[in-house]
Amino acid sequence: MSHRIFGTPFAAIYPHYLAKAERKGHGKAEVDEVISWLTGYDAAELERVIADDTTLEAFFAEAPALNPNAELITGVICGLRVEEIDDPLMQKIRWMDKLVDEVARGKKMSSILRG
Repeated sequence: MSHRIFGTPFAAIYPHYLAKAERKGHGKAEVDEVISWLTGYDAAELERVIADDTTLEAFFAEAPALNPNAELITGVICGLRVEEIDDPLMQKIRWMDKLVDEVARGKKMSSILRG
């Protein structure tokens, strides 16, 4: 059984990511940078998936290059440890949530990008 979030368009959650970052004094460029780091999408490709209402499932299935260091993303998001999530797609979604959360908290970009 697939989770309801998998069919949610990326365009539906992206504004929430921006709002979260902006509430804490951070911007679209930082959010886009962490999403690009994770997925390999460039700015034009992000605009396309937003315009096309690409689902989260397709967003990750079509991601140009999932970052090999994504597995270094650890911690708790929505009460779950991201490194312990069994479903690969849910884990990728939570990785993205975690990165945006770290941007909003003001963590240094070099740390966020597991540099």
